[in-house]
Amino acid sequence: MSTWYDMNVILIQTTLTTLLLALSIQVPLRFGVFSFAGVGAFGIGGYTAAIAMVRFEWSTWPAVALGALLAGAITLLVGLVVQRLTGLYMGMATIAFTLIVSVLAVNGGDWTGGAMGLYGALGEISIPQLAVVVLVVVGLLQLTELSSMGRRVDAVRDDPELANAVGVNVVLYRRMSFLVSGLIGGLAGAMTTLLRTTITPAEVNFHLVIVSLTAIVVGGSRSWVGALIGSIIFVWLPTWIAFVAEWEKVAYGFIVAAAAIYLPNGVLGVIKDGWHRFRTRDERARAAAVAEEA
Repeated sequence: MSTWYDMNVILIQTTLTTLLLALSIQVPLRFGVFSFAGVGAFGIGGYTAAIAMVRFEWSTWPAVALGALLAGAITLLVGLVVQRLTGLYMGMATIAFTLIVSVLAVNGGDWTGGAMGLYGALGEISIPQLAVVVLVVVGLLQLTELSSMGRRVDAVRDDPELANAVGVNVVLYRRMSFLVSGLIGGLAGAMTTLLRTTITPAEVNFHLVIVSLTAIVVGGSRSWVGALIGSIIFVWLPTWIAFVAEWEKVAYGFIVAAAAIYLPNGVLGVIKDGWHRFRTRDERARAAAVAEEA
C-alpha cells in the first residue's frame, strides 16, 4: 500500500485539486447558473497565494486563505455585473472573465512574473491536509444537498418563477452561487499553485473550463459525488489507457463523447438508477405475484 501511495502521490494530489475545481463549476450549475467564473477564481487564487509567498514571504495557509477570499470577493462582483444574463450568454461572459484574468497575469509585470509566471511558491501542504480541506468543502456542500436548502436550490434551478412565488429569493441564491464558486475555485487555485510551486498564465485558460466541465458531464452534475467520480476518471484514465500509446487522446475523447451521449446524468445517474432498481426489485416481484393470483 505504501509503495502504491508513493508512486501515485501526484495523481492523488491532482484528483483532490481537480475535484475542487470541478465543484467551483458544479455549484452554480446546481443553482441553474451557467457560469464558469470558478475557473477565473482558480487563477486569482493561485496568483494571489503565489504573490503572497514570493513577494511578501507569507506562510502557506495565510496565503491560501487570502487567495480564496480575494477570489470569492471578485467572483461575487462579477456575478453582480452579469446577473441579468442567462444560458449561453452567461457562459460566454464568465469565460471572458477567465481570459481577462489570464491577460492581466501576462501583463502584470514583476508582480505576476509576466508570461513566464511566478516560481518558488513552495507551500507546505501534505496530502492529509489537502484531504481535510476537501472533506470540509464536501461536507458543507453535502449539508446543502440534504437539508431544506437543497430543496430550495432545486426549486431555483428547475422553476425560478415558482420559487419566487413561495418566497425563495432567487436573485440572492444565484448571487450566493457566485460567491461559493469563487471561494472554492480560489481555494483550488491557491492549493494547486503551492503544491506545484509555480503558476503561469498558460495554466489559467479555456482548457481548465474543459477539464472541469468534462469531470461534471462524465460524473454527474447534481451532486458533489458526481464531481468526485468525474475527477477520478479524468485524472486516472490516461494511466489506465496508456497501453494504446499514440492513440491515447483519441481513446480518451471517444470515452468522454460516449459518456456525454449515453450517460446524460453521468456515471452517478447510472449508479442511482441501478440502486433504485435493486431496492424496488422485491416490491415489483410481490406486485407481479399479486397480479398473477388475481
